[in-house]
Amino acid sequence: MSTVIPEFPALLAEAARLADDFALTAAHHDATGEFPFGNFDKLHEAGLLGLVTQREHGGFGGGLLEAQAVVAEIGRGEPSTALVLAMHYNGHYTISKPGKWPQHLAERVTQANREGPALINAAQAEPRVGSPAHGKLPETIARRDGDVWRITGHKNCVTGIPILKWVNLLALTDENEPRLASFLVATDAKGFRVEKTWNAAGMRATASDDIILDDVVIPLEDLIEAQPASEPLRREESATAFFFSSIGAVYQGVARAARDRLVSFLATHAPASLGAPLSTVPRIQEGLGEIEVRLATSARLLRSLAEDVDAGRSVGTDGMTVR
Repeated sequence: MSTVIPEFPALLAEAARLADDFALTAAHHDATGEFPFGNFDKLHEAGLLGLVTQREHGGFGGGLLEAQAVVAEIGRGEPSTALVLAMHYNGHYTISKPGKWPQHLAERVTQANREGPALINAAQAEPRVGSPAHGKLPETIARRDGDVWRITGHKNCVTGIPILKWVNLLALTDENEPRLASFLVATDAKGFRVEKTWNAAGMRATASDDIILDDVVIPLEDLIEAQPASEPLRREESATAFFFSSIGAVYQGVARAARDRLVSFLATHAPASLGAPLSTVPRIQEGLGEIEVRLATSARLLRSLAEDVDAGRSVGTDGMTVR
């Protein structure tokens, strides 16, 4: 595998070792919904929480190619941990984009990430609005009050909330000309609380619960970026590609684990009526071949997209902008 950063082979090997370790408790976390805090302590100790954080901020400066590979490897062992990690990588990737984040906020978040597990994720979707990509303005309101913002609202599906130190929160300002704005909000802020709503059939340990903000006060300078509310929500092409393909990498890891489990079963299970392992049946061999083709195709598509993003090439189709 060609890599951008010299440390990556060792980091990927460590991710593979951790995936094997995380797999031992994955079923427990999925059955109980208990959040895997210990997994993130180990990811921090391995330096993997700083994989895509810029070197000037204490990270390795990796790109999408490296992020996909690590997320897929962790997903092979424990998918919920992998999804939370993918969201964290997405947050640090946006920080790395020139001019995207104010310098003082970038340093605050990345310094905490150097010191311990200090994860970040976006908080955009709302129960009555859904995703902001659908075009409706958020009902979460940021009211300017002197030198602070006062934020009140309700967000849902905030993946990894038990371990998040920050959320990158989308809100509508109450200014004369309202803006769609993103704010850095600490999860230990007064008036910030978690409402347990996540009770999915699987991926339960992602703890993708709701958050309630009741007059949460943050400094005026903790605004990350803003745009006129009259305009469609801006989506930067490479950041969009990073987000969706890193989630795709979680699925790739899960599919690999399922394939491995299936191969092991077929090679060892020998029904009395057959007198041989199931792996000797031609039709089953054909099915395994089809699985391998799909896995290889998925991996190639993810890698191709990552190489384009990391090289700064457009990932649109026929010159069209991805939004």
